[in-house]
Amino acid sequence: MSTTRRIFLRNSALAMFGVGTTPLWLQRALYAGAPAPRKKILVAIFQRGAADGLNIVVPHAEKPYYELRPTIAVPRPTRAAEHREDSAIDLDGFFGLHPSLAPLKPIWEDGRLAIVHAAGSPDPTRSHFDAQDFMESGTPGRKATADGWMNRALPPESGDASCLRAVSIGPVLPRILRGVNPAVAVQSLGDFQVKDAQAAGALETLYADSSDPLLHATAHETFEAVSLLQAVQKRPYQPANGANYPKGRLGDSLRQIAQLIKATVGVELAFADVGGWDHHVNEVGPRASVGQLAARLTEFGQALAAFWTDLGDCMQDVALVTMSEFGRTARENGDRGTDHGHANCMFVMGGAIRGGKVYGRWPGLAREQLYEGRDLALTTDFRDVLAALISSHLGNPDVRKIFPGYAPRPSNFV
Repeated sequence: MSTTRRIFLRNSALAMFGVGTTPLWLQRALYAGAPAPRKKILVAIFQRGAADGLNIVVPHAEKPYYELRPTIAVPRPTRAAEHREDSAIDLDGFFGLHPSLAPLKPIWEDGRLAIVHAAGSPDPTRSHFDAQDFMESGTPGRKATADGWMNRALPPESGDASCLRAVSIGPVLPRILRGVNPAVAVQSLGDFQVKDAQAAGALETLYADSSDPLLHATAHETFEAVSLLQAVQKRPYQPANGANYPKGRLGDSLRQIAQLIKATVGVELAFADVGGWDHHVNEVGPRASVGQLAARLTEFGQALAAFWTDLGDCMQDVALVTMSEFGRTARENGDRGTDHGHANCMFVMGGAIRGGKVYGRWPGLAREQLYEGRDLALTTDFRDVLAALISSHLGNPDVRKIFPGYAPRPSNFV
């Protein structure tokens, strides 16, 4: 139990912890006849490894794109009658989706999926570790920040606040959710279990009798979280509306986040990450629709589409945003891959999102337009995107405290 009141819940990490009387707020949330008040929820997805935004959202009308990537570029969209499975899916006549992201096109057409291109962190580092740290802390260039922006984004707790307000799916609590507000990391809802009730009762009593108020409060939150997770686990879950989550880390994570959201247990922030985006070699196979990037994007597109379908009307209260620490070089390397770059693209999806549009100023890919002569230049700070979601969607206007030292510029996608 750290002094930041973090809660770590994973397979058997709390196997010794038992479940006492279910709190009244939990009983109301799970078993009451009337549904609990619906909260606004923000879900963040981190693509670790630096995804190739130029091959994810393809500037197919940009001639230099094909000159810079003679063997790995995604082919231009074709007419419906001539459609090829490896060609880009046109969005607006200039940009197109990678063909593996076809499941997202209907959400785009419904106006509920927006894209922000040439976005990311203004810090010039090409270190995965530093760039991820800066993006999770929300303070590019500052290594001394102790907490993450998602933790700071939580509004003050009310008297009946849930201990599952902030949840991460994974074995450890990520940097982005660390801070003074309680947050939970759970590796798997299905595998979570409590084994020894007798030892659990003794341990709960021990913590309850502690003279340290911080430790006492943390223990109380932990035991409540255990109770709540067990109650959620006991309710059989079947994705709605025919949603079919793909096998893999991201599909599993979004399925569990959807389960927690629909259980109305007070989730306000949820986080998941997925690795495998660092494609220096063989990023693309013989065709754009095969290869390492296509495999990653197949799960990515199917997982986001299944999440959208599964939540149905609940998506009116949910916004999902994706991010990656930086982009890739505009020019392909000699191994049919790309190296560490600068700007990237972000996806924003939700029932209240003004989608069907690529936002952000496009800087171009001519040599004189590239950052340091090699990368897509950044025109939108990732904090502008997040601040818009925090203020307009979550209703927390104090974004300058969430992103200290920065004044976010307004965005109009939400």
